[in-house]
Amino acid sequence: MKTARILGIESSCDETAASVVENGRVMLSNVIATQIDLHKKYGGVFPEVASRQHILAIYPVIEEALVRAHMSLADIDAVAVTRGPGLAGSLVVGMNTAKGIALGKSLPLIGVNHLEGHVYSAWVYSSDTPQPPPAPDFPLLALLVSGGHTELNLITDHMQYQRLGATLDDAAGEAFDKVARLIGLPYPGGPSVQKAAAEGNPEAYAFPRSRMDGTWNFSFSGLKTAVLRVVRKLQEVNKVLPVNDLAASFQAAAVDVLFTKTMKAAHEFGVKEIMVAGGVSANRALRDAFLNQSEFVVHIPPLLLCTDNAAMIAAAGYYHFANGQTDPLDLDVLPTWPLS
Repeated sequence: MKTARILGIESSCDETAASVVENGRVMLSNVIATQIDLHKKYGGVFPEVASRQHILAIYPVIEEALVRAHMSLADIDAVAVTRGPGLAGSLVVGMNTAKGIALGKSLPLIGVNHLEGHVYSAWVYSSDTPQPPPAPDFPLLALLVSGGHTELNLITDHMQYQRLGATLDDAAGEAFDKVARLIGLPYPGGPSVQKAAAEGNPEAYAFPRSRMDGTWNFSFSGLKTAVLRVVRKLQEVNKVLPVNDLAASFQAAAVDVLFTKTMKAAHEFGVKEIMVAGGVSANRALRDAFLNQSEFVVHIPPLLLCTDNAAMIAAAGYYHFANGQTDPLDLDVLPTWPLS
């Protein structure tokens, strides 16, 4: 296929993002407008606030992405946009913007699954990278771990997914946020817990590991409850919580479960490589666990591409576009759209 430049648009939660990616891999621009400061006072994402902020930010973000790529819409071959899963109000802003661009410029429209975008973040590299990294090789085991999702997927080829298991309750990122609140750390919980854990003892508290033997599913509600019980007991006798030790012990338990189950599945299904993607893949302890083992080649996106971004949406959109798949302009959002 000839060179194709895809404009990606992402607005599934609280990040307004746009990016231009060439041939599914080369990131020519990547612009993200974060809303973290707006949602801190709520201790999490406030949906109505998020959607209003997307409306304010989306056109400036797209314009900046085009400028950074040294392009105009006349240079774009297709528009890829997050269709779901995500917050309905946030998704609609991105979708309607993409439809307007596609209609006004007669460009193909491609609706992309947000989780599929996280998968394809492992294919993306910056245009100024001296030596392009090798693309992931199939069959591939993907651990998708974020604030809303924790699941294992067997990927046998481009756009061919088999979900092996998923969380039955809290996603790992959600557990990080909730535990952060329990021990008095600020939102977002992932970075706060990681920072505190760096100064703590991961063996201070023997928090449980939910193995879910016999399945590839995950569960983090028990771990969260165990932290809550310890916190309440400590508060009965101490005014100051050992925050660093609590954070380190919780993080060690969560990472242990994610790493152990993924490695076991990789052996069971005979994959060539492992991918770890999604917001929680930015966690240093989780990255170290996978990168320090020597049994499998592991792909983890750079930190910039772990959290929500539009480069991953453009990359995934490219592979649909290359396969001749485009969507009609009456495409609607799917807030609970599963990957498989």
